[in-house]
Amino acid sequence: MSTTDRYAVPAGSPDWDVKQQFTSTFRWEYEDGRASLLGLYEKGKTRQWNAAERIDWSQQLDPENPEQLPDESMPIFGSGPYLRMTEKERVTARTHFQAWQLSQFMHGEQGALVCTAKIVQQVPNMDAKFYAATQVIDEARHVEAYSRLLHEKFQLAYPITPTLRTLLENVLSDSRWDMTYLGMQVLIEGLALAAFAQIRDMAQNPLAAAVNAYVMQDEARHVAFGRLALRDFYPQLTQAERDEREEFAVEACYAMRDRFQAEEVWGALGLPVAECAAYMNESDFMRRYRTALFTRIVPAMKDIGLWGPKIRRAYSEMNILGFADTDLHDLSRHDEQVADDFDARKAEIASVARSVA
Repeated sequence: MSTTDRYAVPAGSPDWDVKQQFTSTFRWEYEDGRASLLGLYEKGKTRQWNAAERIDWSQQLDPENPEQLPDESMPIFGSGPYLRMTEKERVTARTHFQAWQLSQFMHGEQGALVCTAKIVQQVPNMDAKFYAATQVIDEARHVEAYSRLLHEKFQLAYPITPTLRTLLENVLSDSRWDMTYLGMQVLIEGLALAAFAQIRDMAQNPLAAAVNAYVMQDEARHVAFGRLALRDFYPQLTQAERDEREEFAVEACYAMRDRFQAEEVWGALGLPVAECAAYMNESDFMRRYRTALFTRIVPAMKDIGLWGPKIRRAYSEMNILGFADTDLHDLSRHDEQVADDFDARKAEIASVARSVA
């Protein structure tokens, strides 16, 4: 069965063409590498893994709650439509929402795949080209992992949500190489890391948790890549150029906070879409969740030097300014350790199985 057949709502054409005009830059100086980026490149090479082997695909999902997440993680938990559902309908709603969320991860990872390939072509420094090349294979692996999870285990998927599609189109259609970094490496990847973490840390299903843990181990490097490249570049820009980029970042953050309402899910389930979306905006759980999504974006923006009055004011209004002093190195080390812990548990289980055999 094809992906198109698994979509819960019509996806339209299987192809999406984004018109682009940008310059591909060759670099004839091969010894101008920055130690920080070359170090990240070494880590990118040594941390490669095979999604078909590292993940134990023999594990199954729970038929009533695939990722075994708490009921509160359903964004309409406690709403009128939710309370009126039968238990069977709630099982269906949980499955569809989780499949929708993973589908956006899958589409976002394909977006990252295309964006990073563009970075390899555009970025002027060889050290950045080296690292971006390792990220291209990372992103292909992530698309593979989420695609397999949806195709084999959920047997259900959703098309890309309009908000993510618009963000990707804005990033890809801009001809400036740093805007691809800013939009994808810092903003979209930063948001994704926080969303992945919710499943990794809350899911009781080992397969769902492991997929997100392993992807996060890579993504932590990707966000660091964007920060390292832009931290050197943005001080060279004029104030007007930095203001333009801050404006883009503010608009993107508002969109990511306010427009991921899963309307496709509620419509596919026959629920009142407007009522479900309104509840998502108002519930305390969703407000806390939306705020937590910016844990990694805010300190990254401060680190790369896009920290003018406009962006600080917007982050203050969004109640996320307090994340500015978050230690991104600690978060990255934690992401790597959690993934290694999953490997250790997998090895321990295999050892016990061999002993029993």
